[in-house]
Amino acid sequence: MAHSKEAGLAPVTTADLPRVGEFLHAHLDSRLSPAVWARSLRPTWSTSHSDHGFLLESEGRVVGVYAALYSEADGPDGPSAVCNVAAWCVLDEFRHHSLRLLRAMLAQRDRELTDLSPSGTVIPLNERVGFQHLDTAGALVANLPLPTPGVRLLTGRPDIESVLRGADLAAYRDHAESPAARHVVAVVRGKPCWVVFRAVRRKRLRLFASVLHVSDRDLFRAAAPAVYRHVLLTHGLPFTLLQDRVSGPRPWHSVRLPAQRPTMYLSRTGRPPESVSYLYSELTQVPW
Repeated sequence: MAHSKEAGLAPVTTADLPRVGEFLHAHLDSRLSPAVWARSLRPTWSTSHSDHGFLLESEGRVVGVYAALYSEADGPDGPSAVCNVAAWCVLDEFRHHSLRLLRAMLAQRDRELTDLSPSGTVIPLNERVGFQHLDTAGALVANLPLPTPGVRLLTGRPDIESVLRGADLAAYRDHAESPAARHVVAVVRGKPCWVVFRAVRRKRLRLFASVLHVSDRDLFRAAAPAVYRHVLLTHGLPFTLLQDRVSGPRPWHSVRLPAQRPTMYLSRTGRPPESVSYLYSELTQVPW
């Protein structure tokens, strides 16, 4: 009987976001309110793509969602149009329609695809359709309240905008209001290093900051102790998770992590993995 149920497939429009938020709150993660879900799936940056993924609908109600965040950002290899796939949830009685959502995502051949927080069951499916793993090797650092002479930290938007320039300033403005992103700029010898991080849970404990972006890896090595101090004293997070490909070589006093939670990408143009950014994604938008 379950397999006789039909569902229509449609893009998620901005008008659909409130009911998509209700669905994801009820069936995926109730820690986020419907309003927070809806807000998180509406990007804080400008994009040429007006939709937010795809949904399944049956008899006027949402029965499945594969949400996405779209962007067209400049990267180290030039402009890149990206579809960052995010929350994927389908009611059990409509699970046989799940692959329709995946096929709709894959049909967007004009965009690179990223999946930066795939669940365990999604990972092998992603691998079968061509997604590759990003290198997530890095380190765990204890955030210590050590003195940091020679480093000035900026956290207010006017102060940050006064020192950033060019692409960094544009990207900061795109993410200044992102619900999950936290920003700090460390100024060392008159030069700014913009750091973006988010709070994350491990084993249900919200004790960790995860660094998503570092604008200058060389400066970060000098500024990192001040950033760790800020994360501890201002945000109450005792540990920081680093990835080598984001922040550079790990500090000597850290614990090596050969791999962290998987992140994946599917390139249609042969872009190298180092071009994949954690900005313009659910990692900055969805505060789970």
